[in-house]
Amino acid sequence: MSPVTQRDTLIMGARVIDPASGLDQIADVLIRGGLVADIAQGLTAPEGAETVAADGAVLCPGLVDMRAELGEPGREYRETIKSVARAAAAAGITTLVALPDSVPAIDDPALVRLLRARGEETGTLTILPYGAVTRGCAGEQLAELGLLREAGAVGFSDGGRAIGPARLMRLALSYARGFGGIVVQHPEEPSLAEGGAATEGELATRLGLPAIPAAAEAIQVARDIALARLTGGHVHFAHVSTAAALDLIRAAKAECARDGGFQVTCDTAPPYFDLNEIAIGEFRTYAKLSPPLRSEADRRAVVAGLVDGTIDAVASDHQPRDADDKRQPFALASAGGAGLMTLLPITLAQMHGGMISLPRAIALMTAGPAQVLGLPLGRIARGGAADLCLFHPERAWKIEAGKMPGKAQNTPFDGRAVEGRVLGTWKAGRRVFG
Repeated sequence: MSPVTQRDTLIMGARVIDPASGLDQIADVLIRGGLVADIAQGLTAPEGAETVAADGAVLCPGLVDMRAELGEPGREYRETIKSVARAAAAAGITTLVALPDSVPAIDDPALVRLLRARGEETGTLTILPYGAVTRGCAGEQLAELGLLREAGAVGFSDGGRAIGPARLMRLALSYARGFGGIVVQHPEEPSLAEGGAATEGELATRLGLPAIPAAAEAIQVARDIALARLTGGHVHFAHVSTAAALDLIRAAKAECARDGGFQVTCDTAPPYFDLNEIAIGEFRTYAKLSPPLRSEADRRAVVAGLVDGTIDAVASDHQPRDADDKRQPFALASAGGAGLMTLLPITLAQMHGGMISLPRAIALMTAGPAQVLGLPLGRIARGGAADLCLFHPERAWKIEAGKMPGKAQNTPFDGRAVEGRVLGTWKAGRRVFG
């Protein structure tokens, strides 16, 4: 990418919210040389600077999305790095953590370095890969975790596949612990989930769909908490979606806070606190997700986890699929939903509904994921990188499949009216959207 001379930029009169430092005030922010040069009221624009009037908008750190599929390498028909970068900029996302279950899987240090470099080439998005826990994400042989870490992997996962064998999970937690690494688990007991398409219950029975018991999530969570306790490792549970799993995680966190010795964290994704299983309607494949949508009681439990801090982060859980993936009978259609453009507005819906504060909503998408991964991201500070998102929390728009930036259009929120529109995104001080 050819170098671009950056002008100074003064963003005036924004509500500046930085959950990492507790900052929440009306202020001007001066961007100079890719950094936040100053945050104060009444700043004067330097000569030749670009000025941006916030007009009631919120300025927060660029969003840190800790779980997304890229499509590339291997499934470029679903999504490419270029299309992901375009959608991320429009969504206010400046850092994205990529899942490793691509084709080939990210089980080689050279692939980790390649993905990081490809992110830098976009000029708009930092891509931080997870390394595969097992070779090929096949769940059979442990990958070279230490070499992947040295190459820049920020954690280890097998993506959308659970690390099934307990011995492998124990080894992964033990090895990762040696260099402060985190193992990210898809919490779904494989033998109970195999072949399933919807959550077990009255709806799945009525529709004649092969079902996955909600208990499959809690069973996997319980086992892996025990293994984290055994090894002293750090296990992170992705897209947690059930009350039973959250109860286990809540209790484990209390134990960790009291006694130490191991670490348990978790994230969820917008479908699991905004939708329930009714959204699959009459075999609506856009709402076929992994894990599947749950009962209303489980949805409410996920909201409670956002409120009480049991849930550390909200990730987009972006799983791009093309039309052929979804134009199948429900049981055969590929699970997954596009999530980049809906990360911010669907999370803000919990704020608009009075469940969480605006700073808490922002923290779940910035400081929260950064803290889980141990990364110096998701904050606004003098002298820090100017990765910023300017959005208006009240600005209404409609989510429409086919009209979103990026290749992936398979959103379970198609047709939904939302509030919260990104007005501008800055990456290292350069405006990349708006």
